[in-house]
Amino acid sequence: MNSYKLVSLFLAVSLVVVCFQLSKRHQKVAEDDASLRSEICIEDSVLNTIMTRVSVRAYTDQEVEEDKIDNLLKAAMAAPTALNKQPWHFVVVKDKALLEELSHAHKYAALVAKAPLAIVVCGDMNKALDGESRDFWIQDCSAATENLLLAAHAQHLGAVWTGLYPGLEKCKAVSEVLNLPDHLVPLCMVVVGYPAESPQVKDKWREDNITYGRFEESSDDTDE
Repeated sequence: MNSYKLVSLFLAVSLVVVCFQLSKRHQKVAEDDASLRSEICIEDSVLNTIMTRVSVRAYTDQEVEEDKIDNLLKAAMAAPTALNKQPWHFVVVKDKALLEELSHAHKYAALVAKAPLAIVVCGDMNKALDGESRDFWIQDCSAATENLLLAAHAQHLGAVWTGLYPGLEKCKAVSEVLNLPDHLVPLCMVVVGYPAESPQVKDKWREDNITYGRFEESSDDTDE
């Protein structure tokens, strides 16, 4: 093989190697770009779910699918919890007769009678922290409830948070309907269903609700 053919072969092989490396580089750039677009899309989706969630109080007759109920509960249990105690218990109610009873147990929850689903979020005192930290169960279960509401909205469901605790009469009435054991305290009842209304999203942004850093002493607090 003469030198001309050797040089031609070397150039051809080099060209193939360069093309292969460029192809891999372009593929990686494309994958990184797709990954970045996916992350941005997820971020936008999460923020949009938070910003557009509204309380829905009217529902169609369509039942909520089991897989969607599972997603609601999984989202609720993904909430932050002090020392990972997870002091919550969720009572899922789909029975029409039971929903009717619950509607009479809470004067502001009459709508539950016409809903396909209610989830009562309870604090489990057997799992609560001891001493002065015991009431952290309220924060934990509240965080779980908010996750549940967001998961409902993300699945095109409507939901509304109806408070129970610390209203003793409401807690007692709901506990009696559900025959709750003494160690379960109902914090709230989340009513869920496919929305039959489209409430307008509220702009709750208020700059005067924010303070950056330390509060300055007012003139009234300053000694003369």
